[in-house]
Amino acid sequence: MPDVAGLVLAAGAGRRYGMPKALVRYQGKLFVERAVRVLIDGGCEPVIAVLGAGAAEVRERLPDLNAVDNPDWATGMGSSLRVGLKALPEADAVVVLPVDTPGVTAEAVRRLVRRATPKALLRAGYDGEPGHPVLLGREHWAGAYELATGDAGAREYLRRNRPEIVPCGDVSDGRDVDTPGDLPPS
Repeated sequence: MPDVAGLVLAAGAGRRYGMPKALVRYQGKLFVERAVRVLIDGGCEPVIAVLGAGAAEVRERLPDLNAVDNPDWATGMGSSLRVGLKALPEADAVVVLPVDTPGVTAEAVRRLVRRATPKALLRAGYDGEPGHPVLLGREHWAGAYELATGDAGAREYLRRNRPEIVPCGDVSDGRDVDTPGDLPPS
């Protein structure tokens, strides 16, 4: 069984939401707490959260959270991906999950983890559309790191390298939450 780490990108200020999304409470848990639990339950170990805006409050509320700080969080998700990849231990692959996707389930993560190899490049799919989470095999880390800029995260790397889409729409909802009105019903 391959070693698959998990990475939660949770550093943004959540300007459209009105607060850092890591601190949004949904179904009794903070978004960041929920995302970490989904990755752990999906078979990822270790799981690291990348924090930025609101980091002190997240750490205060979740003192046992395995997290690293992105000092450049305001530049966008790309810098968080770079910080996270740098912080990961040796692993065959990593599952990357943005904090603002509360509809993603552990079963969707498991579907990616079961197919993990150092060469794998996988993305959850919903009705034929690519979504989250994304699995980057170890051989893709350097390329994703190099192209991760601004708010795009790994988007350019994924566009250039065409990940295999793993259907997850029957077990998960990969939509991101940009505003309070986007929250799925509790």
